[in-house]
Formats: sequence, C-alpha cells, structure tokens
Amino acid sequence: MNMKTENTVWHEQLVNKQQRAEMKGQRPCLLWYTGLSGSGKSTVANAVDRLLFERGCHTYLLDGDNVRHGLNGDLSFSDEDRVENIRRISEVSKLFIDAGTIVSTAFISPFAADREMARNLLVEGEFIEVFIDTPIAICEQRDPKGLYKKARAGEIKDFTGIDSTYDVPQNPTIHVKTAEQDIRQCAEQIIQYLLNNQYIK
Repeated sequence: MNMKTENTVWHEQLVNKQQRAEMKGQRPCLLWYTGLSGSGKSTVANAVDRLLFERGCHTYLLDGDNVRHGLNGDLSFSDEDRVENIRRISEVSKLFIDAGTIVSTAFISPFAADREMARNLLVEGEFIEVFIDTPIAICEQRDPKGLYKKARAGEIKDFTGIDSTYDVPQNPTIHVKTAEQDIRQCAEQIIQYLLNNQYIK
C-alpha cells in the first residue's frame, strides 16, 4: 500500500538518530519477537523490557494485540491484512529507532518475507530477530486466550499453525526456547546478547 505522491518530500530534521542515541547512552535497535500464538513472545518481551527499564534504557514495546486495538484496528487476520499489519508496525518501529529507542515488537509475523521487509527498512545491525521457539503442542496446551480451542472448533479461520502458514526463521539472531528455560532465563539470554554486542552498557 504505497500512497506516496510526487508532492511528498522528506523533511530533514536538525536532531538526528545518532545524536538521540548518544544522549540516551544506547544503540537503538528493533527486537523483533516472532513465534506461534502462546509461544511466550509477549511474556518474554515484557520481561526483557522490564530489565532494560531497570538499567535505565529508553525502550518501548509494541504488542500485537495492543496495536490491533488502535493503529491496526481496521485489519482482519487474512493473509493480506497480516502483511499490512506488519508493514505498519515496521514503519512505526523505524520511527522509534530514529528516536534513539530500543523498540520491541511481539507479533506472530508468520511470513518470512514480511520479517525480511522489516529488516530491510533498517540499517545493518538494527534488526534483531528473536525466534521464540516453542513446539505447537506446548503452545496449544498453554492456550492462554483459548484461541487454539476455537480454531480447532472452526470458530477462528486463518489461525497460524492450524490453517495458516508459519515460516520458521531459518537463521534468527537470537533463538529462545521457552520449553527449556524459564522466563527469567529467556530474558537474560536476550539481555546478554545486547550487552555482548554493545547495544546497552
């Protein structure tokens, strides 16, 4: 969905991304959490966000359900609208990064092409794909929102992992296995990556 016209010109700002990042004392990036419904994306992302906050980092977490209450409230869960959902959140994330922020997104984002689109919006090193790798049997057992039960009953169509595709990340930046670690361990794994790669101090 490209609404650009020849009369749209990018307006350069007097304060740039690097200056904002230096003021905040961090390296801005996008932690892109992907995984099946019930895998623990939002839970892990929240835990990481809290640990970053406690370190004095400037962060923001864009959760899939929360964004669909507002910005993306007009979108369904069809394949076409899923693509638009990710396009919008990618552009919003880019703005947060321009503000020097460490931004997290917790979305199923089932299609590899869409995740690659988000990566390509950013400069090298800003996109960090975090694969929350949880077997569907465990996700379905957890089923915190009762969505798998509804999908199995035919009450929900286009449900990822049931009747809609999930493209498993082939080379994620961070590979988190929630079936093998508790939430704190998962969060600390991600924090350690950020420390090791000098996104945070």
